[in-house]
Amino acid sequence: MNTTNSQNWPRVIEPEEVMQALNQSNSHMRLLDLSQPQTFSRAHIPTAIHIPPVMTTSGRPDCPGLAPSVDAVQSLMNRLNLTSPEDFVVLYDDEGGGWAGRMGWLLDTVGFHRYALLRVGIQGWLAAGLPTETQLTAVTTNFFTVQPNSKFSIYANELQNTLNDVVIWDARSPEEFNGQRIFAQRGGHIPGAINYEWTQLMDFDQYRALRPLEEIRADLEKIGITADKKIITHCQTHHRSGLTYVVGRILGFDIAAYSGSWSEWGNDVTRPIETTESTFSS
Repeated sequence: MNTTNSQNWPRVIEPEEVMQALNQSNSHMRLLDLSQPQTFSRAHIPTAIHIPPVMTTSGRPDCPGLAPSVDAVQSLMNRLNLTSPEDFVVLYDDEGGGWAGRMGWLLDTVGFHRYALLRVGIQGWLAAGLPTETQLTAVTTNFFTVQPNSKFSIYANELQNTLNDVVIWDARSPEEFNGQRIFAQRGGHIPGAINYEWTQLMDFDQYRALRPLEEIRADLEKIGITADKKIITHCQTHHRSGLTYVVGRILGFDIAAYSGSWSEWGNDVTRPIETTESTFSS
C-alpha cells in the first residue's frame, strides 16, 4: 500500500493488494462500489457493497452537491459491514474516481478516515481479468456512529469571506471555467480560482487509473496548488471534485470541499465571478 495517512491506513491501493486481502479470511478490508447500478449488476469485485451515486447527494434540485442529512449518511454507513475499529474501506467506481472520491469526502465529514482509493477502478480491474461476481453481499451490523466534522467542508458565505486566504481548485472543464459553457444562471469561476480539470488526474491509457502521484503533485505545484496552503475544491455539483478532493487528501493537502459548487455560486447573483482564461495545460 503505497501511500498512507498518519494512522497507517492506505490512501491508494493496487489490485494485487486487494486480491491479497480478499484471500485472507480475517481481512478487515471492506469494498465499496460507487459505480452506476447497471455496471455493478454486470460485474463487481467480490464482496463489494454497492452505494448508488445518487445516495451520496442531497437530492435538492437547486443544490444537489450538498451532503445528505446526517441520518441519511448514517444509513449509508450502516451498509458498510463495519464490525471492528480496525476495518477500512476501499472505494472505487466506473468513471475514474469522482463518485468514489465524493464518498471519501462524506466519510471524512462524519469522522471515518480509514479509506483507500482503488487506483485502477472497476474498469482497470476488469481489463486485468481479475475475479468478479454478480451476487449481492449480505449486510451485517454496523458499529460506527457518525460524528459530524466540519473541517472538510466550506459553505458559500465562509468561502466568500476568505477568498484571499485560500486557493480554490476548480475541477471543471476549461470551457466552464472561462464561461464558454454555462450550466447555471451565470458562467465563469470564483475569483482567483485555479482550473485543473479532474480528468487530468487520470491515465486514459490505463482505463482512467490515477496517474502517478508525483506527476500530479508536480503539475499542481506549477499552478500554486500546494500542501502549504488551504485548498478548497469544487466543480458543478461536487461530483467531479470528489476526485480532486480525495487526491488532495492523498497528497497530504489541507483541503476541504465547497459542495454547493458552481450550481450554487453561479446561480446566486450576489456572488462575485470572473471569466478570465487561466487554466492548466500539460
